[in-house]
Amino acid sequence: MRRNPAPLDLALVEAFCNTAVHLHGQDDLAVPATAAEWLRAHGFPALRGEREIKALIDARETIRAFIAERTDPEAIRSLNRLIASASGPPAVRADGTFALRAATADPVTGVICTVLGVLLNRGLTGHGTRLKSCAAPECQWVFYDRAPSANGLWCDMNICGSRHKMRAYRTRTSSAEPPAPPARA
Repeated sequence: MRRNPAPLDLALVEAFCNTAVHLHGQDDLAVPATAAEWLRAHGFPALRGEREIKALIDARETIRAFIAERTDPEAIRSLNRLIASASGPPAVRADGTFALRAATADPVTGVICTVLGVLLNRGLTGHGTRLKSCAAPECQWVFYDRAPSANGLWCDMNICGSRHKMRAYRTRTSSAEPPAPPARA
């Protein structure tokens, strides 16, 4: 996708959510080698097994669903369940932000708490609401909306936006009645 990465620490949330590229059927977390590479690149320890990978994928999809629809009651409930299962009480840092303390010492919980902590801290400042999921259901790429009005819908207008416009055009033209043949003299 062609958008610039999210600023500050929101880039971690964006990168975490985009470990799955639904448009191409890729999931970096589902393959142990690419999962280990992503975790290492972002300063996290390696995972030990399939159950940890599944937990990380489930957490990613919960976070992605919340980003896609922040007002959906089920997305909010799921995110709250994830927070409750992964973290203990938050800790306030010297700079006034807070960190979620992992409820257990396992690496998955550490990753989840770090990503959730960033998302929640940036949500308090208003920056987190600019992190969005592409409106194309087959894509769902997470991007940072830099538009002044913060009304972006597509991860890339040339890809997903164009597809949407073409589908809408085809729907309009296919439902229109064909023109009547010209009258003969």
